[in-house]
This record gives sequence, structure tokens and C-alpha cells, in this order.
Amino acid sequence: MSVVLAVLTSDPNLLRCELHRLEGQVGLRGEERADAVGIGAYADGDALLRRFPAGGGLTLEALAPPHESEALLFHARKLPVGMSLEENTQPFRSLMWLFAHQGTLENFSELRAGLVARLPDHLKRQIRGATDSAVVFALFLQRLWETGRTEDRRLEAEVAGRLLADTASELTKASAATGAARASTMNLVATNGSILVATRRGELPLYYTRLEGTDQCEVCGVTPATPDTHPAVAAHRRRRSVVVASHVKRPAGWVELAEGTTLAVEADLRVSHV
Repeated sequence: MSVVLAVLTSDPNLLRCELHRLEGQVGLRGEERADAVGIGAYADGDALLRRFPAGGGLTLEALAPPHESEALLFHARKLPVGMSLEENTQPFRSLMWLFAHQGTLENFSELRAGLVARLPDHLKRQIRGATDSAVVFALFLQRLWETGRTEDRRLEAEVAGRLLADTASELTKASAATGAARASTMNLVATNGSILVATRRGELPLYYTRLEGTDQCEVCGVTPATPDTHPAVAAHRRRRSVVVASHVKRPAGWVELAEGTTLAVEADLRVSHV
């Protein structure tokens, strides 16, 4: 089972601090030994990707990029034998968008040709991986492209969330129509660095939580005894984040998305269900 983790924060300088707060709450490994481990973040408005070697020892704090970033998207999975790590490691990127898929589109081999045929040429060329997830991302991008707002940083999360939900719904129905023995799982997460959207289709759980500001941070050495005049104190009290995770170790404080529900997190971190 693949693992997804996403963070959208109010203070890009404190992303490492927010990840540290999640230690002990979320897991980075699924049931299988992951060999395709990647993370996406932002720098100067550009989406950047990093890949990590397979094996243990990966910590949440280590996921933080060496630069400030408003958003982060992590994905880990075990790829089928013979698949290229270079082309199939998620998250996937297109312009400012980062995307990850947890689950399986059942009977994908029967659906692939028809799904790809309907895409515009520029999106067909972006599909380099052999997984169902690469095609799912292209179909979401097609919906964005049709709105004319693919690069609009003011795009409302609710709008993007509905597009993501429509993508998941269409694919699960298409899979069922082929006579698939099992229901598809379409847990999809996407961000453009300003907003965050996630949708759940299927039996695999997906959770979210809010992190509010505090006067404590082990990373920065901030404690309740630190003077209010210290510049880090005010910043840590103001910080807020929304986190989406597939593997939660302690459910207290986390909300499980109901099947068929989409989470939309606006740039100001307002949360709604689509």
C-alpha cells in the first residue's frame, strides 16, 4: 500500500518545524518495502522534486526542503518489477502542480488507450510513466486546462477540489463498467503551492488535521520560557498548517475523510468539504 502525506502551511520558513510536530503521528512506510520514494515542494514559485533511496531511516523532518516552501507533498510505494523509478516515482509535476495517487484503478489495461486518446496532445506528451497514476494526473490536468486556470495562483480550492473529485468519480465508474472484480481506489491529492485538495474514493482511509500555533518548537529551541521579545516566538504562535495523511498512528485530533468526500484547503487555510 502506498503512502501519501501533504502539508500546506501559513509560514514557509517553518515547514521543517511543522513536519517535526508530526513525528509519532503519521507513518512514512506502508505494508510493503517502498522503492519509489519522492517529495515535492516549492522554491520561488517553482515546483521541485526530490527522490529518496529505498530503505529505513527516513524521518518526517528530513522531508523538509533546504529552502522555504508553503507546501509539501510526499509519496512512497513499491513499484512492480521492471518499472522505471525515474519515470514512475510520485509525486508527479506539471508546471506548478504536484499530484499523488494512492490506490489502484482496476482494469487499467483495458481503459488506458481510451483514456489517453481523449487527451490533448500536450498532455499526452507528459505521460512518461507506465502506471495508472500518470494517466489519472493527466486527466485531472485536462479538466484544469479546460477551465483556462491551470497557472492561476488565485484558483479557488473548491473549484480545484470539484475537478479532482470529478476525475476520481469518472474513473471509478469507468472501471466498474469494465466488470472489474474489485472497486477502484482513487485517493488523490494535489497542490499548486497555494491551495491543497484531496479526494477519497474507495476503502483506503485518508485523514486530515489542523496544526495551530504554539510557543514551543524543539527544532528552533523555542519554549514557554523564551522571552516574547524573541522574534521566533511570535512566528511560532502565528503559524498554522493543514495536513493530509494516509497513514495515521494516533487518530486523536485527526478527521477521517468519508468515502466520496473531497477536502479543499484555501490559501488562507480555510477548510471545506466538497
